[in-house]
Parts: sequence; C-alpha cells; structure tokens
Amino acid sequence: MLFSLEDISYKRAGRDVLTDLTVEFTEGTTALVGPSGAGKSTLLRLLNRLADPDAGSVRYRGRDVRDYDVLALRRQVALVPQLPALLVGTVAENVSYGSRLCGKECDVEAALALAGLDITFSERLARQLSVGEQQRVMLARALALKPLVLLLDEPTAALDERARDAVERTLLDLRKRLSAALIIVTHDQAQASRLADRVVHLENGCIQSQGPSAGA
Repeated sequence: MLFSLEDISYKRAGRDVLTDLTVEFTEGTTALVGPSGAGKSTLLRLLNRLADPDAGSVRYRGRDVRDYDVLALRRQVALVPQLPALLVGTVAENVSYGSRLCGKECDVEAALALAGLDITFSERLARQLSVGEQQRVMLARALALKPLVLLLDEPTAALDERARDAVERTLLDLRKRLSAALIIVTHDQAQASRLADRVVHLENGCIQSQGPSAGA
C-alpha cells in the first residue's frame, strides 16, 4: 500500500476541512476529484507533511509519515502546486534548485525532457515564460529529484485548452516512462478518466466513492 490514511480530521480557521476520513492510495495513477472546497488540496498536502492532521494517522508504505525526516520524505513524495511558484533566475536554476539543496547533481536536460521541454529552455528566464511553460518547469523541478511519488495539485487549472491538452499528454507519457506513482487533484471528472487508473471522490471533507476510473 502506498498511502493509508485513517480517521483523519483537519480544521482550518475553526472550520472542518476533513472529517473522520479513511482512504488508501495504491501504486499507479490516482485522481482525487471533487468540487472546490471539498478538501482535495489539503488531503494532498498531508501526504508529504506540508500539513499535519489534527487527528488520525497518515502512513506511507506502512510507516507513519511523522517517522520520516520531513525533507527526505518530500524528496520521495514531491508536490507540484496548482500555481507556478518559480524563483527569480533561469529555468535551469529553477529545475536544479531542489537537487542543489540536497547536494546532488541535477540532469537538467533529462528533467526538462520528461516535462515536455527541450534544452533550449534552460537559459531562458523563468518569469518570462507562459503560464503553461512555467507549469512544466515546476513539473521538471519535481522530476529532477527522481521522486517515488508525484503529487499534482490541479496541474492544468490555470491553462487554456491547448496548454491543458499538452500537459495531459506529458502526464500520460510520464505514466509510461516512470515507475513513480502519481496522485492528481482535479475538479474535472473527464480529466480524471483520461489520466488515472483509479478515482477517489471527495466532497465536504469526506470520501464519497472510490474505484477504477471510467478510462481504466
């Protein structure tokens, strides 16, 4: 089992975001779907300890996530946020950022290729890219760490239809080329069917349903 969450509760500003939630995530690609405010992004953040539950336990490969060194956990379980948050500097500097922090070499070209960008992007200024290109740089930065799990929070929400389709093609290609598990947050049930093997439906902080996707 990849992740096991049991009796999870989480409040924000006194409001229940997740309530008595129990769910398991397996290897492969899972889509976490539901309307805005359902608690999807919060649940995703629990998986690599960007947030901790008020009650309940989160286990990664059978071990409580609190037993891991938090930075080591985040290198294994990398999150790509919904909105690009790039550093001032070049694409190469952004892609290699995480690797530099942990003292590792970074194959910028390989990471860019996995994210659907060629090496000519490496010396471009990150802030001058389109939103779709910035999202791919964020993906490349996560992939540069060679994670075992990739968490993607609404990876196409800020994109137009053409850019969305291009990112979806990249994610489908990643499924074939990488052994990493993917957990994708989306409000779009059709996108979940296109990208995932399994769908978990969340609403009002509770699991409504889970099972194989329509496209599986």
